[in-house]
Amino acid sequence: MTKKILILPGDGIGPEVMGEVERIIDWFNKERGLGAETERDLVGGCAYDAHGQAVSDATMAKAQEADAVLLGAVGGPKWDGVPFDVRPEAGLLRLRKDLELFANLRPALCFPALADASSLKRELVEGLDIMIVRELTGGVYFGEPRGIEDLPNGERRGFDTQVYSTHEVQRIGRVAFDLARKRGNRVTSVEKRNVMHSGVFWHEEMVKLHKAEFSDVTLDHMLADNCGMQLVKQPKQFDVIVTDNLFGDMLSDVAAMLTGSLGMLPSASLGGKDANGKAKALYEPVHGSAPDIAGQGLANPLATILSFAMALRYTFDLSADADLLEKAAETVLAEGYRTGDIMQPGMKKVGTKQMGDAVLAALTKLSA
Repeated sequence: MTKKILILPGDGIGPEVMGEVERIIDWFNKERGLGAETERDLVGGCAYDAHGQAVSDATMAKAQEADAVLLGAVGGPKWDGVPFDVRPEAGLLRLRKDLELFANLRPALCFPALADASSLKRELVEGLDIMIVRELTGGVYFGEPRGIEDLPNGERRGFDTQVYSTHEVQRIGRVAFDLARKRGNRVTSVEKRNVMHSGVFWHEEMVKLHKAEFSDVTLDHMLADNCGMQLVKQPKQFDVIVTDNLFGDMLSDVAAMLTGSLGMLPSASLGGKDANGKAKALYEPVHGSAPDIAGQGLANPLATILSFAMALRYTFDLSADADLLEKAAETVLAEGYRTGDIMQPGMKKVGTKQMGDAVLAALTKLSA
């Protein structure tokens, strides 16, 4: 069956890094019989320039029909003055909301060749392999009421509401427990039950789900502030971390920096499975649009390439192909290829296309 992939390069370095992914998709079509058809469209600032909105209804219709959406990056100073509801980031938020992508998977992997690039000691991060599962469509980012209001005494007040229901907590919990069964079989559930009622609720629902469906998986609980500290103190203690939207946003960035470079990290946002067992999915690098280097061929494409590896694994159920692509990325790093963001003394500094060339060469060699 044909696999439909919608490619949304976006802004800044997005088109450059996505161009390398398109070359790799072509390689998998030719050499591994992937059978993928791709189509490009607009999201973010470029979509605003073209349509006056961060993502058009027509693009959303294509996203609904696609098996997977690959996104580059959105935003940049060019669009700082546009109205809030049509800012480039609104396109990403609409994709997540309309596709009902409630589960954000953020791996924090430290490749051996990059262990010295971390701000932590090599022994703390070498071999690091954490999966952070962040609830993506609920919590304080979407809860109502929210807003800014004037008070009778002349002051103002800003407010947001942290709110979760049973099904929201349990469905993200199932994703985390299922992932743990394929990894180290340990889940750490993170909240702030010591000061937040929503934290007490989150904890109780995770305990219920664990007892009813996943008693074979080890479940631990940790307060969010302590989790942030432990990620810096002893990161390899974690296997799968599951947490809400706000804490997931912060903790995944902390974990990302343990690896040495945001330019190396992929992510996946997944929806629930339909009657045919298929789920909507969006894959994107963690890094931003980096407008300061856009158009210069300097960007690191590895995070976007590894995001496609996640698509191979989670959407197309092609674990062997995903392993091959991840191994190719590890190989080029071991051979000393580096873009500017991960450059180290004695290594080979390359640009975006040269890094893509190296990955393609490694794929060919590894599959021979």
